[in-house]
Amino acid sequence: MQALTSAVLGAFVLYAASWYFGAVEGNFALLLFMATTVTGIYWLAERFYFLPQRQKAAATLEAEDTKRRQNLDKLGIQQVDGDVATAKARILAQPWWLDWTAGLFPVIVTVFFLRSFLVEPFKIPSGSMIPTLLVGDLILVNKFTYGLRLPVLNAKITEGNKPQRGDVMVFRYPPKPSLDYIKRVVGVPGDTVAYLNKRLTINGQALATEAVPEFFDEDAMRYFKQFEESLGTKKHRLLNDDNRPAFIPGASNFPGRKDCSYTVEGVTCKVPEGHYFMMGDNRDNSLDSRYWGFVPEENIVGKAFYVWMNFGNLKRIGSFD
Repeated sequence: MQALTSAVLGAFVLYAASWYFGAVEGNFALLLFMATTVTGIYWLAERFYFLPQRQKAAATLEAEDTKRRQNLDKLGIQQVDGDVATAKARILAQPWWLDWTAGLFPVIVTVFFLRSFLVEPFKIPSGSMIPTLLVGDLILVNKFTYGLRLPVLNAKITEGNKPQRGDVMVFRYPPKPSLDYIKRVVGVPGDTVAYLNKRLTINGQALATEAVPEFFDEDAMRYFKQFEESLGTKKHRLLNDDNRPAFIPGASNFPGRKDCSYTVEGVTCKVPEGHYFMMGDNRDNSLDSRYWGFVPEENIVGKAFYVWMNFGNLKRIGSFD
């Protein structure tokens, strides 16, 4: 078992290292599921086989010691050297290969269920959601608001609520589902979304916007025009870059592109059933549905709702819209 366990742990380490150095395309949900399954098997084996075997061996040792002492007592020998307590403790102790598998199972299975069905942590890697979310923000994503999904398979098992316009949502990037993206829901199924001359229109109605003080981007070391926009039931802020044109360059040939019309002024799309139109709040610095198309419902991961840490700026901690 030691050799087998060493091979299993080695395989996990090799996979994690290959993922870290970019040799393979990692899947953390799959890795966590496999870790839960493997450690769970060891935990069951420990509970119902290995531990009872050790307990039986310890009981045998104790019984033999008691019998020995009784025989010596009959001979009038009352003082007996040796104490089986230390030997018994060694027999009952978990070997290293069970400590690193069965011993970790309670922690791993707790993380697995929390991450799969309650909340999942993410780190914001880019500036596409500035000013709502900054690079380096560590956020929490609600995994049950839009319905519970099976880990790895992402198959929906409860209905939940439908995403609403204005929600900040994490989803699997349609061109490459192994990647997680975060954007704001702009269009829901059946909507006609138009982003023309940097103004957003939903079903023919232009969204109300109000100019607010400029936003200073510390990474870019420059100011950007900032607006407050009413989308859905809440307001959020967005950025515009006067140096970027209104038209959408380099849009891919995504599924459903026939329902979109591109002009020098921007893009107009009819959102198909079961899909969502996503945009970043940093409107001129976001690769979103304008470029790669609609997000199918099966790609939904959850609703982002809280910044739990930003090591460069502790003031960032808190909820957001």
